[in-house]
Amino acid sequence: AVAAYLRALNLSPNNAVVHGNLACVYYEQGLIDLAIDTYRRAIELQPNFPDAYCNLANALKEKGQVKEAEDCYNTALRLCSNHADSLNNLANIKREQGYIEEATRLYLRALEVFPDFAAAHSNLASVLQQQGKLKEALMHYKEAIRIQPTFADAYSNMGNTLKELQDVSGALQCYTRAIQINPAFADAHSNLASIHKDSGNIPEAIHSYRTALKLKPDFPDAYCNLAHCLQIVCDWSDYDIRMKKLVSIVAEQLEKNRLPSVHPHHSMLYPLTHDYRKAIAARHANLCLEKVNVLHKKPYNFEKELPPKRRLRIGYLSSDFGNHPTSHLMQSVPGLHDRSKVEIFCYALSADDGTTFRYKISRESENFVDLSQIPCNGKAADKIYSDGINILVNMNGYTKGARNEIFALRPAPIQVMWLGYPGTSGASFMDYIITDAITSPMELAYQYSEKLSYMPNTYFIGDHKQMFPHLKERIIVCDKQQSSVADNVTVINATDLSPLVENTDVKEIKEVVNAQKPVEITHKVAELPNTTQIVSMIASGQVHTSLNGVMVQNGLATTQTNNKAATGEEVPQNIVITTRRQYMLPDDAIVYCNFNQLYKIDPQTLESWVQILKNVPKSVLWLLRFPAVGEQNIKKTVSDFGKYDLF
Repeated sequence: AVAAYLRALNLSPNNAVVHGNLACVYYEQGLIDLAIDTYRRAIELQPNFPDAYCNLANALKEKGQVKEAEDCYNTALRLCSNHADSLNNLANIKREQGYIEEATRLYLRALEVFPDFAAAHSNLASVLQQQGKLKEALMHYKEAIRIQPTFADAYSNMGNTLKELQDVSGALQCYTRAIQINPAFADAHSNLASIHKDSGNIPEAIHSYRTALKLKPDFPDAYCNLAHCLQIVCDWSDYDIRMKKLVSIVAEQLEKNRLPSVHPHHSMLYPLTHDYRKAIAARHANLCLEKVNVLHKKPYNFEKELPPKRRLRIGYLSSDFGNHPTSHLMQSVPGLHDRSKVEIFCYALSADDGTTFRYKISRESENFVDLSQIPCNGKAADKIYSDGINILVNMNGYTKGARNEIFALRPAPIQVMWLGYPGTSGASFMDYIITDAITSPMELAYQYSEKLSYMPNTYFIGDHKQMFPHLKERIIVCDKQQSSVADNVTVINATDLSPLVENTDVKEIKEVVNAQKPVEITHKVAELPNTTQIVSMIASGQVHTSLNGVMVQNGLATTQTNNKAATGEEVPQNIVITTRRQYMLPDDAIVYCNFNQLYKIDPQTLESWVQILKNVPKSVLWLLRFPAVGEQNIKKTVSDFGKYDLF
């Protein structure tokens, strides 16, 4: 094509259209400088040439000369106000500069001129998605695909919108289709990986992120998400190299004022400085502000004092009112407030999951509002403001399901962080973080954007006393043939142990624990002639067995007999027996436990634990298989440290 255009120019050297076409070929070949010079020659020959100005602008933008590109698009539009490509491309620049409204206006103008402009539909959809107008965005993505059925970008971006709408299968189909159209589309592979990651299919996520990075090696989002996936499964191969690169990516992004590829919640897992963690949070907080600024809502007005005889109104906002660790910890809190002084509102960001946890919180809150039915953050903030909330509590921070845009709109005069997220929000719209002097020493206050509000002992609460009352009473089972009583080997629990006490030889044994101040502990011990029936029950997987005529339940079988009791939603009504053998733990070992998700462990921490095992005779480490795919990586790492006992 170049040769043909050059021959044409030999015959007609002042033909502006041929110069413009030749420049387009240079541009497609990546010869940007040559394309720019040739476009300029076309314009010199024909000053009223809007196509040439638009194409020159594209080339200048490719070179990073954004201001010059913007001028060229504007010149093209002065020459031809209906130049659809210039309208669309100028809108792209405005969007990148943060002028969302102007970008939206330009995209809509381009579609007025050319209704079947697939790229403009897709770009407008992207802006609408950014504004939280997901259903409108979806409509324009579908229109773009109708016009251009092989529009891979539109499929991939529509997948992102469907993902936000919680349509996982729809998002998966879109990403898969985008890759079918363009197998070298790195962003689509990365988006597909994110669906696998969120669904817990970490091996597939790792594979897709690695594919994305092969196609596009300089891809910070894919690299940092891959690092997080490897952390989830405890794959620590090349860990130090990976962490060094991750830190350098974050440093460069912060320096250039970009949104970091490391999420605030993940930043705690990596060797980042506290300043970096705070800056990462601040960037995400600013993103929330940008999203709500386009709503043009007037600031809410608040009374300086409470109206006479009105109670203080406290609102708890969370996506975790249901079967989630947050509710496991705080489900009794709404009902424990002094109702003579405070009125409690709980705002749920997630739909009812039908669990007892959700029911308890909704029942014991004076006011329970399901904001998942109000997806618009502006309207949700209006609802909170209309309720007259004085203190609004953010229980999500940057965890899954958060809607910090609501807090960015400031529907309450005082807004605080508590419980669900342990770090700083980095947000100007969060006033306090409820913490304690151990978790957040005053000398580290500079690491928080919020003021520190201390609880007297700890900010961290637990509802275990209410969830598991059957654990208050326990009896240790002892075989009379044993020479000594061993605690935490075989234990029986129930809300009412009297049937067993009345039919079994139960004694009280006192034990003095050597400490700085000796502590005397009293154990209730049931001495049995032998424990054969218990051993048999465990070995065979029986649900129940009889001890001196009293029916006791195998603790591991609770999921079979009453799943709600197993999840903590209900209190077991049976007498439950728990033994170390059920979990394949040695009877005579010191057992160290950590039941966090495995991603919270790093190689240095695990190595220190292994050193403890080596120095404490007859000791084992008991970890939660969460996720199961991480187990082999943990065992491999530990085996590299030397001899170990790991369960």
